[in-house]
Amino acid sequence: MNRKRTKQSAEEIEETRVEKRRTDRETALEEWVPKTELGRKVMRGEIESIADIMKSGQKIKETEIVDRLIPELEDKLVDFTKTAKVRRAGRMFRFRASVIVGDKNRYIGLGIAKDAERWPAINKATRKAKLNLVGIRKGCGSWECGCGSPHSVPFKITGNSGSVEVTLLPAPRGTGLVVGGNIKEVLRFVGIEDVWSKTRGNTSTTLNFVAATIDALSKTTKMKVSEDLKRTLKG
Repeated sequence: MNRKRTKQSAEEIEETRVEKRRTDRETALEEWVPKTELGRKVMRGEIESIADIMKSGQKIKETEIVDRLIPELEDKLVDFTKTAKVRRAGRMFRFRASVIVGDKNRYIGLGIAKDAERWPAINKATRKAKLNLVGIRKGCGSWECGCGSPHSVPFKITGNSGSVEVTLLPAPRGTGLVVGGNIKEVLRFVGIEDVWSKTRGNTSTTLNFVAATIDALSKTTKMKVSEDLKRTLKG
């Protein structure tokens, strides 16, 4: 009985946190006064999608731009560590938070931040993740499947971060996410359902593992593709 009450309490806490985050976002948008020309264009409705901004090559400097254009964006803490720096006065402790944001479809971002307090570190990391947003392409690049739906990656891609190298390969429908547990959430945040992977380096380092995966995903929009392949891509 106590376990059940504890579980319900945890679920209620998470629901409250999500609701508070949504309310805070709505309040921030209502009070938003754009400081950049890009922000003013978004406010006036001259720009209606993140895709238009990315195509133009403009840099997003206000998180409200992302909140306004992608209201369904979700975030998740993927790594949280306590760091220490030795000074004359003694050890100075800080928290380092790593957060990913995504719309479960086409966009994902990673943010890393430090602070003396836990929640400010997480909030800073969330804001940075929104400013580091990248777009991806999905498709059915597996010769075994060929269904044409965007459930996997369109072709083999490799990303790096530190000593970690992650290679993602197209997989047929129903395969699932055959990857390390640390990056399953990353792939779910862009709606990828089936993929195989190969890794090299110290993959126990969660942050580098996640960053290498996002680096790989970002290359789906940077690589030139043939007209035949474009027909299997989403976006």
